Amino acid sequence: MSYVGPDSDGFFDGDGDGPRRPRRFSGSPLTVTLAALVPTALAGWLIWQVAGGPGENEPAKTLPTASRSSSAGTDTTSPSPSKSDDGKKGGGSPSATPSKSKPPASSAKPAGSGPLKGKVVVIDPGHNPGNFQHAAEINRLVDIGTNRKECDTTGTSTNAGYTEAQFTLDVSRRLRTLLQQQGATVELTQNGDRSWGPCVDERARIGNKAHADAVISVHADGSAAGNRGFHVILPASLNSGSADTTAIAGPSRDLGERVAGNFLRATGSAPSNYIGDGTGLDVRKDLGGLNLSTVPKVFIECGNMRDAKDAALLTSGAWRQKAAQGMSDGIVSFLRG
Repeated sequence: MSYVGPDSDGFFDGDGDGPRRPRRFSGSPLTVTLAALVPTALAGWLIWQVAGGPGENEPAKTLPTASRSSSAGTDTTSPSPSKSDDGKKGGGSPSATPSKSKPPASSAKPAGSGPLKGKVVVIDPGHNPGNFQHAAEINRLVDIGTNRKECDTTGTSTNAGYTEAQFTLDVSRRLRTLLQQQGATVELTQNGDRSWGPCVDERARIGNKAHADAVISVHADGSAAGNRGFHVILPASLNSGSADTTAIAGPSRDLGERVAGNFLRATGSAPSNYIGDGTGLDVRKDLGGLNLSTVPKVFIECGNMRDAKDAALLTSGAWRQKAAQGMSDGIVSFLRG
């Protein structure tokens, strides 16, 4: 096995009584006339309503729950599509624009604590579930640095119809949660919140614009039956056209090796038996998402969707969680040095 070096040794697999009601006057004989008492009592009741009337204590009843969630490190991120927590900039939706109001404790937690506080990670879920309905858009050619290539593809699927786009989005959300729990700020290039795309050149720009400390593009392969295992794709060192990866090729290899080693340990899956000569690593210069990146970035092909044994893993939620954990461990290792 070729995983020697970083991470090669071991794996760490009020009270509830409510507001006080106004005191009622008994009406017992007094020296002051009733006509004088009524306006005074009414004024006092109005002051009580403003200062401590019904409803004032209601928000306080919910505060202990939020505090317990935050202190316990509970992650409340929903696995379903969300336009408000995907971190995309300029998505065009009001909910995609960061709110200026104070966020709830659970969403504020990633920026507040953890070993990756201050680090930015961009996760790129390969393809888009809506690409199938937008052939014209995804087939148009875009600049990938060294030449021009299709904006995107539909991706592959298992023989039973579980698509790569479904797989990558699910794993990416799981990975996001794990990294947020480590304190990282995490952005997704898409979160099921757009009808198609983004194109490969835009995917690269999202990571660049975020000044990401690490970017990972999540995929699954579509090779012949019998071809099994995962592999991590690294950018070649090149300076051609609008592509210049000379500064990121080395850091990207470090990131890729750490992701590969931890992915192997977390999932138990073997490196690819058809790409990478058993190393689980592959270097390419024909991918726009890598060619145009100015920050450390890798792709990972988690398995072969067209092989029945690999497909059984890729369609398992428990295995996908292990896959996300392996990626997270590799990214954490890279960012902590």
